[in-house]
Amino acid sequence: MKMQSTRRILCCAAALLVSIAALPGAARAQAGRGEAPVVPPPGPGSIEEVAPPGNNYDIAEFRFWAPPDAGPLQAIAVLVPGSNGDGRGAAEDTVWQAFARSHHVALVACHFKDKTHPQSFIEAYVNVSQGSGQALLDAINKFAVRSKHPELATAPFLLWGMSAGGQFNYEFTAWKPERVAAFVVNKGGIYFSAMVSPEARAVPGILFVGGKDLESRIWMISGLFAVNRRGGALWALSTEPGAGHIVGQSRDMALAFYDDILPMRIGGPNGALKPIVEKTGFMGDLKAKTYTAIGDSKVPTEPNSWLPTERIAKAWQTIETSKP
Repeated sequence: MKMQSTRRILCCAAALLVSIAALPGAARAQAGRGEAPVVPPPGPGSIEEVAPPGNNYDIAEFRFWAPPDAGPLQAIAVLVPGSNGDGRGAAEDTVWQAFARSHHVALVACHFKDKTHPQSFIEAYVNVSQGSGQALLDAINKFAVRSKHPELATAPFLLWGMSAGGQFNYEFTAWKPERVAAFVVNKGGIYFSAMVSPEARAVPGILFVGGKDLESRIWMISGLFAVNRRGGALWALSTEPGAGHIVGQSRDMALAFYDDILPMRIGGPNGALKPIVEKTGFMGDLKAKTYTAIGDSKVPTEPNSWLPTERIAKAWQTIETSKP
C-alpha cells in the first residue's frame, strides 16, 4: 500500500512538472513559485495607463486596444476580471479583438487591486464612486488622446466582467448610467447599492447566476434583480444550472447581447444613448422557462426577465433549460 501511494505521488508530481514546463519562461517561473501567471506584455497597437493609488484601491492599471484603421469608434468594451485579478491580457484576446473589429469599438482591460484590509472578500474597489471609477474614466481620457480617437472621451461603455468584475460593472452603472450602453453582472457576491436610480434601471443588463455557485451569491444577485426589475429595470436574470463560480456560457451570451443592443442604443441626440422602451422586448418566465413578446400586454408583478430581442430570448432559454 505504501509503495502504491508513493507511486501515485510521484506520478502527480511528474504531471505537474510537465504542465509547468509547457508554460512560457516567465509564467513557468511564477507557476513554480505558486504565483499567478504573468500577464502577457502589450501586443501590437496596445497602450497602457497606470493610476496612482487612490482612496479605495491600491493598484489601477489599464490596457487599451483598438482595431487599426477602424475610423471613428462607437463604444468601449470595458473588461474587468475577478477579485483583484490582473485582466489586462484580455485586450489581446482574439475573441474580444474580433468583436471590436466587427463593431468598431475599443477594448479597455483592467487590473484593480485592493489595499490590504481584514475582509479581503469584500473588494473595496468595486465601490466605484469612491475613486476607482474615476481612475477608469481618467485612463480612458488619456487613451483617447494617445490613440488619436477623441470620440472615446465620451463614448459609451459595454461593461463585461466576472465575479468582482461584474460587481464593478453594477456599481459603475449605478454611478454613471448615462455612460453605459449595457452591462453584465456575473456571479459576484458583494454589492454596495441595492435599488438603483431610474436612469440606471433603464440601462439594459444581464445578471448571471451559477446554479452550483455559493448560495450567498445566488441570493444576492437574485435579490438585486428582483427589487430593480419590479421597478421596471431592463434586466434579465440568467441562471446556468450546472455552473459554479465560472464564466461558463456567460461570455457567449453577453457578446450576442452587446451585438443586439449596440444599434438600439447608439446614435441618440447630441451623442446621447437612445432609450429603449420596455414593451419592444421579450419577457422571460423564470418558472416556466418560456418567453413571449411583451407588446401591449401588462408585465406581471412576479419577477421576470426582460430580453431585448428574440435571439437573446432564445439564448436565455437555452441556458436556463440546458437544452439547445
